[in-house]
Amino acid sequence: MTSRSVTLIDVARAAGVSKSTASNALGGSGRVSETTRERIRNVARELGYRPNTAARSLRRASTGAIGLHLPRTATRLDYYMNLAFGAVERARQDGLDLVLLAPGTAAGTGLAARVDGLLVIDPEVDDPEVPDLLGAGVPVVTGERYLGGGVAPSGAVVCDNAASLVALLDHLAERGARRPALLVPGPGSDWAAALRTAAVAWSRREGIEVTVRTVPFATTPVEAEAATAGLIGGASGADAVVCAPDGAVPGVLTAAARAGLQVGSDLLVAACVDGAATRGSGPQVTAVDLRPSEYGRACAALLSDLLAGSAEPGAVRRHEWALKVRESTAGRAWGRTC
Repeated sequence: MTSRSVTLIDVARAAGVSKSTASNALGGSGRVSETTRERIRNVARELGYRPNTAARSLRRASTGAIGLHLPRTATRLDYYMNLAFGAVERARQDGLDLVLLAPGTAAGTGLAARVDGLLVIDPEVDDPEVPDLLGAGVPVVTGERYLGGGVAPSGAVVCDNAASLVALLDHLAERGARRPALLVPGPGSDWAAALRTAAVAWSRREGIEVTVRTVPFATTPVEAEAATAGLIGGASGADAVVCAPDGAVPGVLTAAARAGLQVGSDLLVAACVDGAATRGSGPQVTAVDLRPSEYGRACAALLSDLLAGSAEPGAVRRHEWALKVRESTAGRAWGRTC
């Protein structure tokens, strides 16, 4: 095939698939397994195939809009609202409108005719809409990896959430904690699964058991208070509590107050997601700043690059976090009873 340019049909024939399957595989969309997608990409590379980016742009940039799917219980949470605003700002820079998808949107038909691509944030394995969104026939970027099967996303933006929890636990141990506890959702999302795995690994490494309590993904302060109350009672109760869900840490502080414990000395408190609740509480709470606005911008930027053909399907970009140390982990050189 040296006398003419290699076409998509050439790639499809060499890979033994249809033209539409080859197009979906190379474009990062459609219901194509990751194994088939990678095989077709390898064939395209071997043949020297170069996509017609101008034609691809005309096909994809037809609506001037991208869709945003958030976890079902997340719309009241500060973190996701800031992430959404960041995504809106970046999409606008690229000349795209951003549409917040209502529940049930993926179940209908014609989603690909309404948006050029999708952002699916913190996809949960028990969210019935995620598989349909991934198979909608447009490029999809996930914020954190999807742990379910089926069609692979076109790209992802990920945080090292395990490292962020290890940093928190190391900090608490340095401040005297010897009986830490973690309030965390079940392992249905990449974020929660990473935190749970990191807690187990840290316990083995340090020889300090982290007591794990499962709470809802969008835990309310009342639910966090009840979970904490069951952890901190008595001389052998937890001397540090890490609250993973956004916005729930006031419940931990309330439980401490009801138990007569001074936060920052008797009980150290930290959070896996920084936000209004951690910054506005008394005392202010040590937390991991996931920089949600910048995260939203990064997700929208990757999707825009995929639509423009300037990013390869399957691209994974890293997003940085920062630990914000505050009064709630002032600590002392020992726990209540070491």
